[in-house]
Formats: sequence, structure tokens, C-alpha cells
Amino acid sequence: MTTEKNEYLTDAVIIGAGPVGLFAVFELGLLDIKAHLVDILDRPGGQCTELYPEKPIYDIPAYPMISGQELTDNLLKQIEPFKPTFHLSQMAESVTRTDDGKWKVVTDIGTTLIAPVIIIAAGGGSFMPKKPSLPAIESFEGISVFYAVRKMDHFRDKNLVIAGGGDSALDWTINLQPIAKHVTLIHRRDDFRAAPDSVNKMRELVAAGKMTLKIADLVGIEGTAPQITGLNVKSKECGEETIPCDTLLAFYGLTMKLGPIANFGLNLHENLIPVDTEKFETSEKGIFAIGDINYYPGKLKLILSGFHEAALMAQQAFRYIYPDKKLRFQYTTSSSDLQGKLGVKDAT
Repeated sequence: MTTEKNEYLTDAVIIGAGPVGLFAVFELGLLDIKAHLVDILDRPGGQCTELYPEKPIYDIPAYPMISGQELTDNLLKQIEPFKPTFHLSQMAESVTRTDDGKWKVVTDIGTTLIAPVIIIAAGGGSFMPKKPSLPAIESFEGISVFYAVRKMDHFRDKNLVIAGGGDSALDWTINLQPIAKHVTLIHRRDDFRAAPDSVNKMRELVAAGKMTLKIADLVGIEGTAPQITGLNVKSKECGEETIPCDTLLAFYGLTMKLGPIANFGLNLHENLIPVDTEKFETSEKGIFAIGDINYYPGKLKLILSGFHEAALMAQQAFRYIYPDKKLRFQYTTSSSDLQGKLGVKDAT
């Protein structure tokens, strides 16, 4: 992350540093387009690193299995030759036209970015984990209360409570049970939204006495911040009781909001940004939307679809940034020019 100054001039501003935003850097870089990226998170990777960095992904071409963190790491390595600039832990708050027809993006901490094109690759928008409604829970966060697993080993030998009933809660219950001292899964009802196979595996662990399932509501935290010592739960069967623990992982889902993007002057479709399927351009000339944030007939919310959209977007972005240059399509396998940009030699 670079040291912030007040204003930057660049070729392209990418809002969102998830996998699709990162791959957009690569496609733009092949065309000599420099990019700055803005992301509300404190690291690149978007949902892949925030929600499931160690969870396997099975539908990335040429990778039978890859974790969210590995995918992010590979993308960051791939774009190293293009030296992108990251503006992290901040949100793109406003977008306006400059007098000379460029776009100006201002973030919530006052960083100003001016460029001919903007690429919105913000996934579903700005997202934050939904938190349990427990008094002063913020004072325990990052030490004994977590909303994502970034490193499994952090939970080794912990007396762990996992709260939630979806895929994330069940997946991490199964994955962390072998390394935690003990795992207790708490859900408000004995009905889960997760994959049936995951639910079956969880119930087998419970039946074998290897973990605990508690059907109850979370109602309070015990302990002195930032370290919890127990969780107060309440159920119809047992009333209120305390579960001793030293760590809470809460998976209550995400609050997905467009945030300031909704005020960018774009025509929206059910909180998504409509685009054409030739350039993935929005209703505003020079503003593109790629990845899960966009909408068009037949849209599939897949990372690989976002990669395809980034490639086509870059072609039109080139025409705006270099209106007097001829766009020449080249293959990385045979173009010495592209191989030079990537710092590689022809292997043939």
C-alpha cells in the first residue's frame, strides 16, 4: 500500500480488489494501462480472503482445487509486472466528471483519483459481517471474537464456539473440530441452511461425542474485554445457561450494500449495474462494471465469468485512454512485446 497523498492521476481506477479486480489489472496492463485500486478491506482478495481464505474453490480453470488465499496470491504475482497501486481500508465515496471529461473518484478519507475510465469490480458492493446482537461485542473482536477464518492454526487448542447455521458455520465446524480443544456449534433451530453432506458430517461428530451441538440463541458474553470466558445462551428446553469457551466464531452472513455506488448516477437493476455484453460498459461512458456487481441477460455469478468480462472491458478502455492508437490484438504465447511486459522469454 502506498503512502496516501491528496491526488493521483492514472489511466484507470478499479473499485474493488477481489479476484476480478485483480485480473483486470493484468488485462489492462497488457495494453499499457496503469491502474489504481480502491478497496474497503485492508488487503487485496475481496470475499476470497475475507470469508474463505482456506476454503477450497473447485471451478477455476486449470486448478482442480485452489483456496481463496492461493488464488489471490497467484493473481497478485501475475500482476506484479504492472505495479498497480492499492488504496486499501477506504471506500470510493463519490464519482464526478472533471472539466476535461475524465472521471474523479474521491474516497471516504479524502484520496482523489482522476482517470479516463473507472472499472467497478466491487462484487456485491461493500460488505460487512452481520454481528450477533450482544452488548460490547466490538471490544472482544480480533482477540477472542471473529467473523472469518484467515488462519486455521489460530484456532488450534481453543475451546471454540461456532455460531450459525449456513455453509460457512458447518464447513468450519468440520474443518476446525480436529485441531480445536473442543467445538460447540450453536444455532437457534435444529434446521440448517448448509449442504446436506456437511450437516450429516456434523451430526456424526456429535453422535461420536467429538463435538457439541446446542440449539439455542446467543444472549450474552462473559469475560473481561478483549477475552471472553463464556457465552450466555437461552433455549426453550433449558432456559438460560452459560457455555464456557475462549473463542467465538460467528457466521451470521454478510450485509451486502452498494453503499456510495448507488449514488454514482448509474441506472441500477435490483441493486446491480446493467452493462452491455460487448464492452461491459454501464450507462455512463467510461465507467465499466465487471464481476458480481453487474447485470445482463444470462449473467452467471462466477469468478471465471468476471475474468472474461475483464478481458473485453480492457479492449474498450484502451480506446478511451489511447484514442489515437490502433488496438492490435496479440497472444501472450507468441507476442514478444507482451512477453517483454511480463518479463518472460519465449519458451519455444
